Amino acid sequence: MTTIILLTISNVFMTIAWYGHLKHKSAPLVLTILVSWGIAFVEYCFQVPANRIGSATFTAAQLKVIQEVITLVVFSVFSVLYLKEQLKWNYLVGFALILLAVFFVFHDFSKVRS
Repeated sequence: MTTIILLTISNVFMTIAWYGHLKHKSAPLVLTILVSWGIAFVEYCFQVPANRIGSATFTAAQLKVIQEVITLVVFSVFSVLYLKEQLKWNYLVGFALILLAVFFVFHDFSKVRS
């Protein structure tokens, strides 16, 4: 659970660093990059321990899939609430297909009998 919490916090910072500046397009690009790097540093302070802790329980592929699902949830909330963009049906279908990846990555097919 610690891994999930840390990855969620990490993703909040990552999403702000990557997309928060889109509401401030008049800001100088160099300043935007520097501010984004500062925010990304905080993101790494959560992401690195999350993966280090999580690697005791999950494989690298599982950690990546967990990360992607959290990223989609955080980004969806951010884009609707902060950027005021709509979640379209085709986005949701795409997200659902990524959730299907969770099944395949976490399912142990070696235990399936023929």
